[in-house]
Amino acid sequence: MKTLLDQLYIFEMANNHQGSVEHGLKIIDATAKIARKHQIKAAVKLQLRELDTFIHPDYKGRTDVKHIGRFESTRLTMDDFQRLVEAIREQGLVTVATPFDEQSVQTCQALGVQVLKLASCSATDWPLISAIADANRPVIASTGGLSIYDIDNLVSYLHKRAPAFALMHCVSLYPTPNERIHMNFLNKIMRRYPYVSVGYSGHEAPDNLEVAMAAIAKGARLLERHIGVATPDIQLNTYSLDPEQADQWVAAAERMRAICGASEEKHVIQNEKDSLRELQRGVFVKRNIAQGEEIRSEDVFFAMPCAEGQLTSGEFGQLRAHFVASRDYVTGSAVFEAPKQDAMRLIRGILHDAKGQLYEAGISLGDDYTVEISHHYGLPRFRETGCILVNLINREYCYKLLIMLPGQKHPPHMHKQKEETFCMLWGDLSVNLHQQDTQESVNLKPGDKLLVPRGTMHDFATRSGAIFAEVSTHSIVGDSYYAHPEIAELDPMQRKTILESW
Repeated sequence: MKTLLDQLYIFEMANNHQGSVEHGLKIIDATAKIARKHQIKAAVKLQLRELDTFIHPDYKGRTDVKHIGRFESTRLTMDDFQRLVEAIREQGLVTVATPFDEQSVQTCQALGVQVLKLASCSATDWPLISAIADANRPVIASTGGLSIYDIDNLVSYLHKRAPAFALMHCVSLYPTPNERIHMNFLNKIMRRYPYVSVGYSGHEAPDNLEVAMAAIAKGARLLERHIGVATPDIQLNTYSLDPEQADQWVAAAERMRAICGASEEKHVIQNEKDSLRELQRGVFVKRNIAQGEEIRSEDVFFAMPCAEGQLTSGEFGQLRAHFVASRDYVTGSAVFEAPKQDAMRLIRGILHDAKGQLYEAGISLGDDYTVEISHHYGLPRFRETGCILVNLINREYCYKLLIMLPGQKHPPHMHKQKEETFCMLWGDLSVNLHQQDTQESVNLKPGDKLLVPRGTMHDFATRSGAIFAEVSTHSIVGDSYYAHPEIAELDPMQRKTILESW
């Protein structure tokens, strides 16, 4: 259900589709054409109010009170809504509806609406919020006009109760001028609620495409706009898109999505590497050097061009020492030597990656700690099997941080002396607990905790990288008993590298 809300374009029928089913069908058809053209996941959103109870009896029929006349003039029957929902579904679109009262929540359930939307004006209406949570549908909540305190309350309540939950940054000004959009607020709510999908619901002028592009660039996973179809009798309001404008809006957002890329990872293609290499300096010898002879820094100079396979000035600098020639070199010839993957180069790369994950997670270690690199099958295979342990406290109680790099696993082992609890801080971790003839598999996300009792064989792995705290009784060297004989036979110091600092 969570994927249903991811990268979703939501098109709300402008002004309740004028209370006309036929007009609503035109909007659905236009939306479907846009979705097919751009190959996007799109939804059409309806609004439901049980007008017999939603409007106070003394105010029914009044035209001097804002909105009441419009609501009453766009009344639809249950059969009307059923036709619209079926049309949305037949077009392969996601069905979304905003219920404004408890009875309308039940109507949405009866209609089989897939996603419920909580409007900004209802985001502090706790009887309605409770009814929406009880409906057991994915929920999207708009936050126009809400304080951060109100948003905290809403997220705390709904993200635990709805099977999927998304939060929409929204400004309830119609149309919204650029200076009031405050798109940087997306950064705040994404940091504050990292477990919630975040999007943007817009009310800016129809020709303003920059806002949608800014939202995508900031990381919005959902976008919402009002859409309508103008006719000789129907004039759209100042913040609703017609089909042509909606097409341009989606195209602009998709252009920005392509610019931003599918993930936060950096993908360097060979053409880029080749382009840079053409500008790099290669290593050349100043004198004749025989095979087996040492090449020192005073024996070389750096110049372009750098040939394929030639040692670069940067690679030479990383060697930090002399090395032995694998062939004969004559004065002025290019040096073709592969940088050696010695222990220091491997350790330096491991620590750089671990520090990077700590920076990304916003975790500071302070100054008083030691670091263990656990490499159960040796440093060359560390990125496949192992972990980094940062020892912070080891008294009667122990506190460590464990850092695992993407794709890494830790082999099965147990502790006879130590009882430990894993407290997940960042990333993902899957843990297998082996007890007698049974195995329990647990997937941890940030905030989760897992007790590992004494004598319990356990192993763990991560897909995208992980940082988690280990809170335990006193940690004793030699209290790890491994299931695999080739590891168990090693002295603890053969499978660890200890660093006082990094």
